[in-house]
Amino acid sequence: MKTHAKLPVTIVTGFLGSGKTTLLRHMLDNAEGRRIAVIVNEFGELGIDGEILQQCSIGCSEEEARGRVYELANGCVCCTVQEEFFPVMRELVARRRDLDHILIETSGLALPKPLVQAFNWPEIRNACTVDAVITVVDSPAVAAGTFAAHPEQVDAQRRLDPNLDHESPLHELFADQLASADLVILNKTDLLEYDALQAVRTEVAEELPESVKVVEAQGGDLPLAVLLGLNSETELHIDSRKTHHDLEGDDHDHDEFDSFSVELPEVEELRLLQALKQVVARHRVLRIKGFASVPGKPMRLQIQGVGTRFDKHYDRAWGAEEAHLTRLVVIGQALDQEAIGAELKAALA
Repeated sequence: MKTHAKLPVTIVTGFLGSGKTTLLRHMLDNAEGRRIAVIVNEFGELGIDGEILQQCSIGCSEEEARGRVYELANGCVCCTVQEEFFPVMRELVARRRDLDHILIETSGLALPKPLVQAFNWPEIRNACTVDAVITVVDSPAVAAGTFAAHPEQVDAQRRLDPNLDHESPLHELFADQLASADLVILNKTDLLEYDALQAVRTEVAEELPESVKVVEAQGGDLPLAVLLGLNSETELHIDSRKTHHDLEGDDHDHDEFDSFSVELPEVEELRLLQALKQVVARHRVLRIKGFASVPGKPMRLQIQGVGTRFDKHYDRAWGAEEAHLTRLVVIGQALDQEAIGAELKAALA
């Protein structure tokens, strides 16, 4: 019989493309019998991250897995927390005897602090505790000074005032994500030389108290003993962690980011990747992700792109009744949806 001890919750935050979903997938694949509920906060219309997570083996059937993956699909958690997060958590609290852990992936635009503060709500604080906030850092992006994308894209994100020597909003959000962290993962370290990685370590350390540990990873591949069981009780002291948004008030700049989906027919893999890179080069696109149907291939091609860097692999066979289509989510700033859609369709015609 499971006790009524508080159910531990791990919050995973970080920028778009930093590797949060890969980290969660690794944690689920190596759950070692733990019964884990997952809340995925997907910034997009297709719920692609949730579909990826449902493919993981967590010791239950596919039908049961669907019931453990919660997708908050209409914006960042810190903006929709009262509308969606609370009823999801209330349902999980009611099932806490059946669970060992909860994992929450925030969107790449979400601030973790308001989410942690929500664990002080009466109906949650008696049942759950924040085991840790894990901030995943895209090490090559930090080394390049972009934090989430390529330099030309970050330049377009800066406040449009040449007379001000202020930081990029992305840098402030990066600092806020670090300010809430109990553990920081420097991800993609295999893509950096030694000196560049040490520079990233130094930059990250400037934003952290000495008590916060920093670990290196490739593809989020870390032992679960490092990731779970930190017992940080972050909700008890989150208010003492000052962020840029504490100084600026409650207004968010999230409306600077756009997200839309595009549907395309079957397409050759090389032609699709070339077309996507051309779109990224011409528009303020931060990230493209989704699934593609390749002619003659019985399996679906999964695509994850940050800037002009794209990762791809065939993830599963198409279902018997499933339409063989290419579906993508495009995320960025001031995006011309019609122009991007038209360019992709023309390039792939």
